Amino acid sequence: MDDIKILDSVERYIRGEMTPDERLYFEQLRKTSQEVDQLVVEHTLFLQQMNRFGEWKKFKQALHDTHANLAQQGKINSNKLKGKAKVIYLWSKYKRVTAIAASIAGITALTISALVWSVTPKTDPNVLESLKRKLDRQESKTNQLQTDLKNVKDKVNTPVTIPASLPIEFKSGGTGFLIDGNGLMITNAHIVKNSKNIRVVNSKGDQFNAFVIRLDVLRDVAVIKIDDDAFKPFTSLPYGIRKTTSDIAEPIFTLGYPRDEIVYGEGYLSAKTGFKGDTLSCQISIAANPGNSGGPVFNHNGEVIGILSAKETETEGAVFAVQSKYIYQVLDELKKSPLYKNVKIPSKSGISELEKTQQVKKIQDFVYMVKGD
Repeated sequence: MDDIKILDSVERYIRGEMTPDERLYFEQLRKTSQEVDQLVVEHTLFLQQMNRFGEWKKFKQALHDTHANLAQQGKINSNKLKGKAKVIYLWSKYKRVTAIAASIAGITALTISALVWSVTPKTDPNVLESLKRKLDRQESKTNQLQTDLKNVKDKVNTPVTIPASLPIEFKSGGTGFLIDGNGLMITNAHIVKNSKNIRVVNSKGDQFNAFVIRLDVLRDVAVIKIDDDAFKPFTSLPYGIRKTTSDIAEPIFTLGYPRDEIVYGEGYLSAKTGFKGDTLSCQISIAANPGNSGGPVFNHNGEVIGILSAKETETEGAVFAVQSKYIYQVLDELKKSPLYKNVKIPSKSGISELEKTQQVKKIQDFVYMVKGD
């Protein structure tokens, strides 16, 4: 049933019947799923092929009508086609390729026939010349069709990415961190909400393209996905993401990008609720600059307990973070989509026994600078 719904969505997308919001969501699906993108390409070609096949059927009917007219005029003898006919029509096979889009999208070959004839010298040469020109045009269309299909196949099999070196002027910046090894990340909504291009940079200076999956402007949190062939997925994350609320006075530390290199900061949890009593947030006592926003907040076990979100300017030193249990709520929403139903995030830390300096060394490759234009 899901495959039928996806195919129906592809039809509506190709025919321009989606609303702007539906189209935006569907284009994001194309970016994240090579199967969906290939299905769109194949189904578009399928519709084009069917239109051309319809034209060919009309041409075949025109040949039949011409044959009947010639027979009525006595210029050919259609009753002796199996004997000594003045015109003999021989149908032989030739291949004309088309794309078939189904629940598991594939390309197969559709076999049709081409017309070949022989005539006697007494047949009207003008009629024969007209038929020959029509057949030549049809053969040319068939050759073009095969060339088009080859080009489409080449494009489908060739990954298309935006080079990370494109000269884009980025106007906003902050920090983000991975919540799974395949490039799913958390950052701040204000960094990416109006961005057409998003770039993330790791601690080694490697840059990758990304796009937005979910925005929560109220809590200033966004989920983004790295979409770049240069990105190599991780088999696991060194830290865990905590499901429960932390205790007041618990020591914490952060990693972020207030400048072009990763910066460490430490403090403690000062309140279990956030700004104006928000129960999904908490207040922390830590020195935080604008570039730190969107970064992870860790406890001494190397567990993520929050997402650095905002600094309250009216209160000196009051910094807020969205509690990590919010990440699980977001994940539950994402799993409603077949694209993210298999996403799993680690709940246990693998660095709890390490000293702080060793924990930071293990973690820093999973914390990124995030830039939006």
